[in-house]
Amino acid sequence: MPEFTTTDLSRPTDFPAEIALPPADLWSDEPPMESDRHRKQMDLLIRSLESGWQSRQDFYATGNLTIYFSPHQSKSEDFRGPDFFVVLGTERRDRRSWIVWHEDGKYPNVIVELLSASTAAVDRGLKKQIYQDTFRTPDYFWFDPEGTEFRGFHLVDGRYEELSPDERGRLWSRQLELYLGVYEGWLRFFTPDGQLVLLAEEQEKQRADQEGQRADAAQQRAEQLASYLRSQGVDPDQL
Repeated sequence: MPEFTTTDLSRPTDFPAEIALPPADLWSDEPPMESDRHRKQMDLLIRSLESGWQSRQDFYATGNLTIYFSPHQSKSEDFRGPDFFVVLGTERRDRRSWIVWHEDGKYPNVIVELLSASTAAVDRGLKKQIYQDTFRTPDYFWFDPEGTEFRGFHLVDGRYEELSPDERGRLWSRQLELYLGVYEGWLRFFTPDGQLVLLAEEQEKQRADQEGQRADAAQQRAEQLASYLRSQGVDPDQL
């Protein structure tokens, strides 16, 4: 994996009396997802990345969770909740929210927003500006789970430059070293050589299918051998 840099958050040492510092276990302030499909898409991204990186403990992937990033370390200002985000170089553990000043100043390395009629303008405009100028998130994507729009951006010299899709319409995330692309209507991850990153249940089904294929092949070979023996006047049941 390449080295990743994150924006350090300055830590003021003197706080005005009227600013109440929040506890470290703040609950997320994020509203529910727009639809069942939006929720399923968010879960799919989280579960597939966790499955593909099951042996890694140096990342945090979640969705619809509040990121608190106030320079005054205040809960009541400067917070956003991306639909899906990944932070690299951090401890893999459960959290109730992401509080930048409690996470060594780290912001997400990758963000995905799921467009809807009520959020698309903000996702394309205000949030994109915040992720570029404040978060300095290297990779930003948005996807419409109920439509066809899928776009991605990479931070270059402090500005987002749009990514060009490959011949299969997939976009490369330099931070994750994975492609993102649409598969059967869902946004999924793909390995550098184009293989779908499988969910745990998909991996299990694949193993079961492979075992079934091996059993079928063994049965076919046994039947072919029995047929050959009979052609030679040998009863295979007597062997």
